[in-house]
Amino acid sequence: MDARTLARLQALGRVGIGATLTLAPKRAGAGWIGRDASRPATQVAISAVGARDLAIGLGAAYATGQGHGAGPWLRAGILADAIDFAATLRARGHLPPIAVVGVGALAAGSALVGIWLSRELD
Repeated sequence: MDARTLARLQALGRVGIGATLTLAPKRAGAGWIGRDASRPATQVAISAVGARDLAIGLGAAYATGQGHGAGPWLRAGILADAIDFAATLRARGHLPPIAVVGVGALAAGSALVGIWLSRELD
């Protein structure tokens, strides 16, 4: 699989996660932050994170489809993933252990893939 195809798949995955967090924050957020996802105020933040990922994913998917201009979108995704990873680790004592491992691995892995992709596609 070439870098452009992988970047498009990563972008579409981000779109899926972003849309799910935005449209179903209580259900989608429960896997990350546990019972606190049922709180209405928390759902605002979950939806906002989802909208961020949705926007980055749509931009990256469009740019990779055009064959150019994906770099800024990939770097935005790297930053978002790194912050998600750091925030998850920072709150690890208050999150379900499986979420710390799962979200931590997903965010760190996505950031690392994004770093590689941004180097390949620039």
